[in-house]
Amino acid sequence: MDTPLNTVAVVGLGTMGTGIADVLARAGREVIGIDISEQAARRAVASLEASTARAVARERITEEERRDILARFRTFTDLQAAADADLVIEVVPETYELKQQVFAALDTVVAPTAILATGTNALSVTRLAAQSAHPERVLGLHFFNPAPAMKLVEVVSSVLTAPPAVEAVTRLALDLGKEPVAVGDRPGFVADGLLFGYLNQAAAMYESKYASREDIDAAMKLGCGLPMGPLELLDLIGIDTARTVLEAMYSDSHDRLHAPAPILGQLTEAGLTGRKTGRGFYTYEGPGSATVVADAQTPATIAAGAGGGRQIRSVGVAGSGTMASGIAEVFAKAGYDVVLAARGLEKAETAKSRIAKSLSRSVDKGRMTAAARDETLSRITPAGALEAFADVDLAVEAVAEDLGVKQQLFASLDKICKPGAVLATTTSSLPVVACARATTRPQDVIGMHFFNPAPAMKLVEVVRTVLTSDEVHATVREVTARIRKHPVDCGDRAGFIVNALLFPYLNNAIKMVQEHYASLDDIDAAMRLGGGYPMGPFELLDVVGLDVSLAIEKVLHAEFRDPGLAPAPLLEHLVAAGCLGRKTGRGFREYARR
Repeated sequence: MDTPLNTVAVVGLGTMGTGIADVLARAGREVIGIDISEQAARRAVASLEASTARAVARERITEEERRDILARFRTFTDLQAAADADLVIEVVPETYELKQQVFAALDTVVAPTAILATGTNALSVTRLAAQSAHPERVLGLHFFNPAPAMKLVEVVSSVLTAPPAVEAVTRLALDLGKEPVAVGDRPGFVADGLLFGYLNQAAAMYESKYASREDIDAAMKLGCGLPMGPLELLDLIGIDTARTVLEAMYSDSHDRLHAPAPILGQLTEAGLTGRKTGRGFYTYEGPGSATVVADAQTPATIAAGAGGGRQIRSVGVAGSGTMASGIAEVFAKAGYDVVLAARGLEKAETAKSRIAKSLSRSVDKGRMTAAARDETLSRITPAGALEAFADVDLAVEAVAEDLGVKQQLFASLDKICKPGAVLATTTSSLPVVACARATTRPQDVIGMHFFNPAPAMKLVEVVRTVLTSDEVHATVREVTARIRKHPVDCGDRAGFIVNALLFPYLNNAIKMVQEHYASLDDIDAAMRLGGGYPMGPFELLDVVGLDVSLAIEKVLHAEFRDPGLAPAPLLEHLVAAGCLGRKTGRGFREYARR
């Protein structure tokens, strides 16, 4: 096991196996591709020929290097071809029976010193190892799709795996230009263990008709910076594959968040498993196509100004913090006259000064002219009392996230604002209807959840209560489009779309650390490199604030009563200790104080 892994056999030449073979051949390894299907073997060779031809065209490799790469990749239909391999990586379909057959056959073919790796992301590596003649050489080597592009490789040890085998494949992963993360043997490992719970919750959210597929996907891309929405990603992974992974996770954890959403089973049974069949949550041009085409669920396009909303000329923003000033800036830049009211004129003036600095930075970066900055600032009128909202068409509150404070403010707005004015709250976790009930016009109250920083973030969750009128809903959607934001519709329940999907994922990451399954650094690396997240969960938690995160977790748990949503004790302990993240200099990590 200490010898260099120069010859590697890849068993199973589907998309993943072909990608792994590509990576190995380019890194100078002799690659033995094995598949019972001659057609699959031919496709794998054709794929490598095409990818290396593109690399030559882009001047990343020479034609001579391309010939050498192609010469290092040979394909066979018999496992006997693996006899001289130093390492065998199996990536056959996710069933114990098939994988056990492969491992049993390999035991009779390869040398005793050869390492056997499974590419599973759901099945027990320990179970596969236990039935091998040499369990000490069996481990998991989980690449991510597409293997040539994705940097993460999870190296999975069982209690039977010999350390030299782990060290050897870790060195190989580094030689391949990958980032190896060492993990223990449990379904999903780190990246998929966190990712698939989130995907399952998104599927359940769609199944409950809480939000449309387009709005769920747009919310997570625009609100969290993810490269793909969860339902798009499920279609790419394969809905049947996702269900298999979740079944394995649930059998291990018994966490209801891992119990596959019924819609995953329904789509699988119907053969609608995603892109590979041409239809899943979305409909595609054909099997294997990535191009989405319109179907019966595609929302109709409404022409600008045709939504039947009220006319909005002036906007009042209540609050003096970062969110309030950001929202005021957004409306002013879009051409609205804005009244920025705070508890005292001095605070309102300070908030306007913050906006002036933000706009000046845009001028310095060439994003706007000095004249446009001055014109935008001229539209903002600071005020020291809510009475300045008497003539506004839309009042937006961005005060402290305290229900009592917000209800008192809405009671005041009810008395001050003119009839027909729309009253909006920017709450991220409190019930909008509770604010509406503090007024005599609940039909005019709606949620407009902006994301921080408001000038940069494109998403606005439009939260409609059971009392909100159609006209007010149409008004806010029109206004959101005019301020160049993307509106997504959601009902009035805890977390709306983004926080309801994001914070259970963050909570599960904390549980992984709490259970000593993986380190902070490995989990953050796994989600950045394997899940495409712009920040790892612990980086994000420290930025958001552990106290804010705990408050949202408590709201979600109280609303849905799911034991899996209960805040992780480690999070509660850190908050109790005053370790709230970057703002206090210490959270999950320590930071230099400014």
